[in-house]
Amino acid sequence: MAQFIGTLQTIYTFMIIGYVLLSWLPNARESFIGEMLGKLVEPYLSMFRRFIPPIGGMLDISPIVAVFALQFVAAGLIAVLGFLGLS
Repeated sequence: MAQFIGTLQTIYTFMIIGYVLLSWLPNARESFIGEMLGKLVEPYLSMFRRFIPPIGGMLDISPIVAVFALQFVAAGLIAVLGFLGLS
């Protein structure tokens, strides 16, 4: 179970990174992959964007904070499962 949570966390982290990288390419977020990633990643990122304003009006660090939070939650779930003997 711990390996499954770790795998899901890794996949979602790569999805966030891919979505951020698509912002560097013109019109890439309007492609099929960009729209699909947006539907999967944007609800999670929007939670962090409410509290973390862009730096200088352009640099959005909310994906970095979101990835750290995702890693923290995944590690916490794995620790709880280990404590309960379900890992």
